[in-house]
Amino acid sequence: MCRMEWSDYDAVLFDLDGVLTPTADIHMRAWSELFNTFLAGRGVTEPYTDADYFAFVDGKPRYDGVASFLASRGLEVPYGDPADPPDAETVCGLGNRKNALFNEVLARDGIAPYPGSVRLLDSVQALGKGVAVVSSSKNARTALGAAGLLDRFEVIIDGLVAAEEGLPGKPAPDTFAEAARRLGSTAERSVVVEDAVSGVRAGRAGAFGLVVGVDRGVGAEALTEAGADVVVTDLEELR
Repeated sequence: MCRMEWSDYDAVLFDLDGVLTPTADIHMRAWSELFNTFLAGRGVTEPYTDADYFAFVDGKPRYDGVASFLASRGLEVPYGDPADPPDAETVCGLGNRKNALFNEVLARDGIAPYPGSVRLLDSVQALGKGVAVVSSSKNARTALGAAGLLDRFEVIIDGLVAAEEGLPGKPAPDTFAEAARRLGSTAERSVVVEDAVSGVRAGRAGAFGLVVGVDRGVGAEALTEAGADVVVTDLEELR
């Protein structure tokens, strides 16, 4: 158990995938199906793996994740346009195909939040702290609704809001900063809770009061090196 001095903070800014819900598992399956099908079509024998997810995709906006992975394999496709259909051989088309795969799995299987995360959410809201979700995903509201958490958050800064407001994605700190602003808090009085290296880096770059890393597979050392002040395996440890 990590003793927290919650009186030092006014707001808690939660990432979604891998922090509040295990939607990261659904994302990982969708990315794997997308990239391994794509690689096979290009005659590439080295498969996409979970290690590629953590190194090139995790925590990034969808199209950035596509571009980052393809660059790691020396593969080039046109960037395209966000309106590209899912079968287009472009960065945007591939990203849209992944989104379709994610929504298919979410609609079929649903999602349950991490119990320890819900208990922490209960605790900080009982203390009167502002809470926000800050996610690169454009499906954040859908996932929160499927998990029964949509009405728990005063502020949701997701990929759709970031695009509308012109906010750069993680590892830039701008989405977290906007969430804190909308909650009437400051970076210094806000806690960032992240499981992705890119998200932890965003918290550190924004000089937030506390950056909590949640180790769901990336590793405590990697999260600490990225700038996490505290690393836990379950958010209940912070109560």
